[in-house]
Amino acid sequence: MPVNSLPLRAAMVVSFQTGLSPTGVPIIRKKTLGNVRFNAAEQDIYDVAHALFSLTEHPALDVVLRKEFDLVDEG
Repeated sequence: MPVNSLPLRAAMVVSFQTGLSPTGVPIIRKKTLGNVRFNAAEQDIYDVAHALFSLTEHPALDVVLRKEFDLVDEG
């Protein structure tokens, strides 16, 4: 039974450090930015994330591209 995948949505998740805990452990937060074009180049997404977070006091540590698909039975 063949299955077809249909793109639903894409988002980038950016991790950044907001400070240190009282014990000295880094405090890492994540921000999800939706409405990313499904066919956007990975390098462009990475560059945009770092450009956006360069405007804040917390630079981006990690960028994750999350894509969601709907799996549909062709039968």
